[in-house]
Amino acid sequence: MTPFDFFTDPSVSDMAAAIQVAIAPIFLLVGTGAILNVVTARLGRIVDRARALENMIDAGEDARLENRHRDELLVLDKRLKYGNRAVFFCCLAAVFICMLVALVFLLGLFGGAAGGLVALMFILVLGSLITGLFNFLREVTVATRLLRVRQEFRSRSVDEAND
Repeated sequence: MTPFDFFTDPSVSDMAAAIQVAIAPIFLLVGTGAILNVVTARLGRIVDRARALENMIDAGEDARLENRHRDELLVLDKRLKYGNRAVFFCCLAAVFICMLVALVFLLGLFGGAAGGLVALMFILVLGSLITGLFNFLREVTVATRLLRVRQEFRSRSVDEAND
């Protein structure tokens, strides 16, 4: 079958079979979209916090806290780096998934045999997704390190609780 025969040759059952084969990676695309939603929401909060800290430093609101704010900005910058990488690689995975769906559909429709190409595309999808998730994990790890309660506050709470 040639591409020009597309509108006359494929039967409805051939089209349905091609769609069924191509639809499986769509679930992976939906999951990748959900991951992107989480990561971009976190990035938005990071940007908002960085802007707030920069405004506090510029306004000179509390000179005692300026060093702490600058330290937090460095951590936020690191989180942004990992978050941006996570978004990039998850988006790349989504693009590869779309290409995989199109490839599988066309191969199913026109009867092509390119199992190696499909396998390569799937490996690219998983590699990009793994890299994106690894960067997301790094961002979360950096964030949780920042969010630890300082010892001075923990010991004060314990002392107050004992009174």
